[in-house]
Amino acid sequence: MTQVTERGTPLQAAPRAGRRRRSPAAAACVMGGAVAAGLGLGFLAVLVIVLWISSPYPDSGPGGALHLAAGLWLLAHGTELVRYDTLSGVPAPVGVTPLLLVALPVLLMRRAARLGSGSEDGGEEGGEDGGEEVLPAGAVFSAVLCGYLAVGALATVYAAGGPMPADPLSAAWHVPLVAVLAAAGGVWAARGRPDGPLPNRLPEGVRRAVARPRYALALRAGAGGALVLLGGGALLVGASLAWHGAEAQGSFLALTGVWSGRFAVLLLALALIPNAMVWGAAYGLGPGFALGAGATATPLGFAGSPSLPRFPLLAALPPEGPGTPLTWAAVGVPVAAGLAVGWFAVRRAREVSYGETALTAALGAVVCGLVMAGLAAAASGPMGSRQLAEFGPVWWAVGAAALAWTLPGVVVAVAVHAWRNRPVALARGAVEGDADGDGGWHDSGVRELRWEALRAAAGGLIPDISAPAAAAAPAPASAPVVAPVPPAEAPVVAPAPAPAAAAAAVVPARALTVVSAVGPELTVPVAAPLPVVVPEPPLAPPVVGARVLARRKPSA
Repeated sequence: MTQVTERGTPLQAAPRAGRRRRSPAAAACVMGGAVAAGLGLGFLAVLVIVLWISSPYPDSGPGGALHLAAGLWLLAHGTELVRYDTLSGVPAPVGVTPLLLVALPVLLMRRAARLGSGSEDGGEEGGEDGGEEVLPAGAVFSAVLCGYLAVGALATVYAAGGPMPADPLSAAWHVPLVAVLAAAGGVWAARGRPDGPLPNRLPEGVRRAVARPRYALALRAGAGGALVLLGGGALLVGASLAWHGAEAQGSFLALTGVWSGRFAVLLLALALIPNAMVWGAAYGLGPGFALGAGATATPLGFAGSPSLPRFPLLAALPPEGPGTPLTWAAVGVPVAAGLAVGWFAVRRAREVSYGETALTAALGAVVCGLVMAGLAAAASGPMGSRQLAEFGPVWWAVGAAALAWTLPGVVVAVAVHAWRNRPVALARGAVEGDADGDGGWHDSGVRELRWEALRAAAGGLIPDISAPAAAAAPAPASAPVVAPVPPAEAPVVAPAPAPAAAAAAVVPARALTVVSAVGPELTVPVAAPLPVVVPEPPLAPPVVGARVLARRKPSA
């Protein structure tokens, strides 16, 4: 039944509080994504304008510089640009993305997603009247992504009128890919980096399998192996640049004679340093990298004669011809990566089996191969047409080589696991009476097992004192040693008086030894010789302990 007011007009239903709160929040998230894209565009636009103003020979006006800035922003997402101003008149694609530029849109987009998710902490507590904007993670992700992609579409259209327009098909999937990954990382970080739970629509067996700690260890092992490969690649590139320092300096000075041009070349070289690290890692793995059609550089040799432009980083290329023992030494980089994968795949827990450790190391090798394949695909691309159509490492060959080199990490992981469990085996042998385990008293885990064995054998006479409590209050060195007091029920027999000859016998000693019934001997050093009276043995042995009977509850 429709409700009406006093004047006869129908009463409209009040809007839902959730919609009223979510509308401003969604608008703020959309604006945050657009601002993140605008900040990246603005940074590159300012940099290009400064270089254009300082250039003594500007080719175009400020409009051309802004078009170039939009093209560089799209290139930072992996979009392929097209250069029409060539000597042959054939359009030349430019697809090598400076990996350092990728960090700019990723950081901005991630920050926008985190700011959009920041209202989740107090939204539920605010309630209807709290005034807190509430948005779930999926809504924040979608809103930020819409704002970012809207600016990306405008930048693609604007860059089409510049000297280096972007390929529309390449921009249609590269820009959303980077934005999706960055926004997902920001929302995940804002929610506290949860590991689960997985959606309930997945099978229970899949959820239990993914929740196992082996996958987290495999990710850590694969990331460790990839970092070792990248570090080794940086070492190879740095050593080669130092070896060819004169050639690198000559190519840097020959490109341009003005400081603005040299500054631009320096910025481009810095942005390409991560690419050089990936290329060096691919060189150490074996597949190497291509420098055009028919030219490939590997540790076994440099085949072909590429026609390369003069650039400082290209001066670090190995000489043409067969390989030498110096280039063969680059295979030490993937060997170190395999050791790293095996080391990081071992868990500290002693109850893990050898099969579990081997499976974790194998999964870590797979992760390392996937990471290196993705980095090789991002660091390569065309630099022109014809001979420069293939430039950089082949992603599938680099991934397969990384997997093959890091699979021996399984043997390393099993060996490390066996070595870490060795003290436990020694302790068990020592507790069972094995003579071979006596030398491992001070190893890790042995003292704890021995102490537990002693407590179990004593039947509760030794109190359970934890190690941290004992370490927190150490006994002072000068504390007196108090002998245990016999129980009241035990008869105490006084020793017979010593003869005069025995009482007069004084034995000088430099140390006193106290023998305990339940512990080791305690030797107390004495600064000066003290007279020690040796009494005769007592008539009856003293009682060292008493049996305590359990008190029974009287019957009703």
